[in-house]
Amino acid sequence: MVVAEVRAAVAVAGVVAVAADPLIRLKGVTKTYGTGATAFQALKGVDLDVAQGEFLAVMGPSGSGKSTAMNILGCLDVPTGGNYLFRGVPVETLDRDQRALLRRKYLGFVFQGFNLLARTSALENVELPLLYRGETKEERHKAGMAALEKVGLADWWDHTPAELSGGQQQRVAIARAIVTHPDVLLADEPTGNLDSERSVEIMELLTDLNRNAGITVLMVTHEPEMAAFARSIVHFKDGLVERFERGGGG
Repeated sequence: MVVAEVRAAVAVAGVVAVAADPLIRLKGVTKTYGTGATAFQALKGVDLDVAQGEFLAVMGPSGSGKSTAMNILGCLDVPTGGNYLFRGVPVETLDRDQRALLRRKYLGFVFQGFNLLARTSALENVELPLLYRGETKEERHKAGMAALEKVGLADWWDHTPAELSGGQQQRVAIARAIVTHPDVLLADEPTGNLDSERSVEIMELLTDLNRNAGITVLMVTHEPEMAAFARSIVHFKDGLVERFERGGGG
């Protein structure tokens, strides 16, 4: 899928996506917070390619730069220097509205905290991104139920978060993230609030979405057991990519 709307927005720059290019490319990306004596360089020149269909685990100690990199990949922040290309489109040249458009149409997010609305049903939580996109009630219901079916919760559509286990709540959160059919799913410690059995269930679900639905998955985790589900693992240290390795899911 070509990012048609975003490409049109930056057509003046003459950007043309090349099919052979990776889905995502970070090239010499830096990020500095603050100025002068208080400046802190969170990223110091990160190079990273992510192919379509990859399942990449992102690891590193606190302060290593992994969360900053994920915020940039999710269009929640912009680099201070270097380039971020999404299907050949230089994201750092986009304005706030254009980045929001890319994020809304092509990216899905899953967090450690499930971030579900407490007084609404599972289906209503899943439908929320579609409501923001202005889709009809019928369209939202159909797509929301299909997403719940994918995560194995179609029979729980009318239950509120308080009536669901932690693992079920995270499944609802994943359904909400994939209801828009994103190219990329960014997961930030998706098993951090779950026990080991529920964690494995969530990782198996992410693996299935990656392999069978073709969704590229980028996942931050501190847990080597969860990272082993990924095809590849990238380790950050001191604002740089320290090393790559293959995961057990490759």
